[in-house]
Amino acid sequence: MPNTEHTKSPVVLSTEIHGVTKFITGKVRDVYDLGTALLIVATDRISAFDVVLPTGIPDKGRVLTQMSLFWFGLTSHLVRNHLISSDTDTIGQTLQDAGAREVTPALLNQLRGRSLLVEKCRAFPIECVIRGHLSGSAWKEYKSIFSHGGQINLLGHPLRIGMRESERFDTPLFTPATKAASGHDMNISVQDAADIVGSKTIRELQNASEQIYAFAAEFADERGIIIADTKFEFGTLPDGKIILIDEALTPDSSRFWNRDGFRPGHAQPSYDKQYVRDYLETLDWNKGYPAPALPDDVVEKTSAKYRDAYLRLTGKGLDD
Repeated sequence: MPNTEHTKSPVVLSTEIHGVTKFITGKVRDVYDLGTALLIVATDRISAFDVVLPTGIPDKGRVLTQMSLFWFGLTSHLVRNHLISSDTDTIGQTLQDAGAREVTPALLNQLRGRSLLVEKCRAFPIECVIRGHLSGSAWKEYKSIFSHGGQINLLGHPLRIGMRESERFDTPLFTPATKAASGHDMNISVQDAADIVGSKTIRELQNASEQIYAFAAEFADERGIIIADTKFEFGTLPDGKIILIDEALTPDSSRFWNRDGFRPGHAQPSYDKQYVRDYLETLDWNKGYPAPALPDDVVEKTSAKYRDAYLRLTGKGLDD
């Protein structure tokens, strides 16, 4: 039996590595340019309604990193990914080689389990979204089209009339999206995506996305989890090779549902920040900055959801 006990790590809301350039501070990740490679550090920050909250979620960054590592390993036979190493000693040596100052045991301990050393590449300016079920923004768009009496054609994909929320599509849909530095990403058609990256490239990205999703969805289903939808990001190396980048099939980039409790016709409980969103909806908050702090019970339930998703998919606890 997998070990369900875990040692809660200190919450990491921000990182600072003196002597190297932090050129991206995302909602969750801090990304450092090490010259020949990038260092991606997943913090425990959490956002809701596109606002980063002041309260972190214990173990969240480690779950995101370890789950990405898990999927990178399982899908590398399908699509090459950007991973160089997740070994803390290797990361420490690379930081020193890149000119980082004070690469101390405390810093390495902070980075442990939440950091990936990855290849530099040119990222495509779109996200590759695969939808296996009618949920989220796709459900909202479906309802809008249906209410206006139009033919149900979702971003170029003809759909059956009368589908229910969360219902499974006959065939998973590829629905690209633009990447927004702030605010919501925007769903676009495959043709719109082709206009951005080129027809040949979008066919390659679609094929890679569909292969990874089909493999992962079957793997997860055998472990009692439905991957309702997910998003992938890709980039190109100097030789033109397309590789999978960023994160892969995590609770932040995917919608995970419990297969045993699945009932179409309404929204499904997810292995993500649902507790956070539900709590915030009860507050008199305008969904702007400053954001409210989260109470302990919401923090713990959210952290448990992330850890449970990791346990169920990988068969081991975060500290195993």
